[in-house]
Amino acid sequence: MADWQIAMIMMIGYLFIALVIGVMAGRGQDKGSLNEFAVAGGKLGLIVMWFLMGGAVFSAFSFLGAPGWAYSKGAPALYILTYTAFAILPWYIIGPKIGKIGRKYSIYTVSGFLKKRYGGRVLPVLIGLIALLASIQYLATQMKGMAYIFNIMTEGRIPFWLGSLLSYGIVVVYVATGGLRAAAWSDVFQGLLMIIISWVVGLAIVRQLHSSVSGMFSNINESNPGFLEIGNAGSTMSPMAYTTTILVSLLGFLMWPHLFSKSYASNARTIKKTVLIYPIFALFLIPLLLVGFAAVNMVNPSELGSPDEILPYLITTVLSLPGWVYGLVGAGALAAAMSTADAITHSASLEFTDGVIKNVKKDISDKSTLLIMRTGVFVIGALAYFITVFGGQGLIALLLGAYGSIVQFAPGVYGALYSKRATAPAIITGLIVGTVVNYYYQLVAPTTPLDIHAGILGLICNVIIVITVSALTQVKDVKIAEDYRRIG
Repeated sequence: MADWQIAMIMMIGYLFIALVIGVMAGRGQDKGSLNEFAVAGGKLGLIVMWFLMGGAVFSAFSFLGAPGWAYSKGAPALYILTYTAFAILPWYIIGPKIGKIGRKYSIYTVSGFLKKRYGGRVLPVLIGLIALLASIQYLATQMKGMAYIFNIMTEGRIPFWLGSLLSYGIVVVYVATGGLRAAAWSDVFQGLLMIIISWVVGLAIVRQLHSSVSGMFSNINESNPGFLEIGNAGSTMSPMAYTTTILVSLLGFLMWPHLFSKSYASNARTIKKTVLIYPIFALFLIPLLLVGFAAVNMVNPSELGSPDEILPYLITTVLSLPGWVYGLVGAGALAAAMSTADAITHSASLEFTDGVIKNVKKDISDKSTLLIMRTGVFVIGALAYFITVFGGQGLIALLLGAYGSIVQFAPGVYGALYSKRATAPAIITGLIVGTVVNYYYQLVAPTTPLDIHAGILGLICNVIIVITVSALTQVKDVKIAEDYRRIG
């Protein structure tokens, strides 16, 4: 049997197992319960929560984008380790607080959280729309990863469009049927698989291409001066761009609806324990970055359609490895992409329904809301699929672009938690301006001032406007503002 056939059988076998686990996780639960679909009854335990949170960062960008950046950009790829290790730390404090607010007011989304604090319907609609756009960008990252894996591991037999459709179709089915619980238990299986594969395969590739890790870096430093540095001659990124890339990732991490809403899915003790052990996930990214560095000077960039293809290209073309390794790596990469895609799809559907639909059309029953959310999973999946097939950006570019818009939620969230002076007009104006600035520098302007990340430029404008407008306006509901601030 040919290597690509073995790989295809293993990857399809993995997809079948993931589907079974996802569907089975929802069995025995009240599928007609909005609370069960949205936050799994608020009773997820430590191990499940750890994998659910970890799956959100250990994604297609980890298995494909991280090696791709290490291969093409060098030292700037290390930003991934920094934000993975430190971005979750604020959750130790704000996670339990958000969870208590959510349980008190029956909230399960970012839009619901901000609507209760600031009032009105404009803000939640904006949150729902921005979350939808950012989530589609993030989903496109995962779907591109799935497509790359199927296409390269089967030596082109499964085209780009079919690979993403096959794998993401599985995600849509189990998320629509089982909600957050299905995503969570699928992530446990997928997390174990990708952790094992990342270390085993990553170190094996480095050993085959180089005598040692230290020898690999010495060779790169000699042949590509500055490639392993930030800001010096030969570096691919300026200090400002590198710093603000880390900053937008750190600040935006907990603003993602699929991470923010996990505060509602568990208790305070589990949240704090998750924060303490979560940075371990940064260790699992190290061998994947080493894979990218190992390919420097070993693979001509012209041989690749995109740097994101470097890991599967090494497995199938450069190294003499058997077909079962193709399949193993393919399954691990699919697991990484799917473990993030399921959580994003679920939360995007929740945010759009709770933020947009329920504020445009009032008095929708829980039963109708649940139906809209399940339907939304398919609609959002279709939009992301369109961007994946016809869009041209790389995985990390898509990811950082999505972070640039989602980080604009931060002033509203932190203002709700810790300030009684932040007002709805200030948050709405700041959110609009920050988002417009971010998208302008992402899509229109060729460069940003001082090489600052577009999302940080937007956030600076956002914060200035929130502070200024809040000083000129008054809080409508002082009681709610005080209540949010005092709950701890």
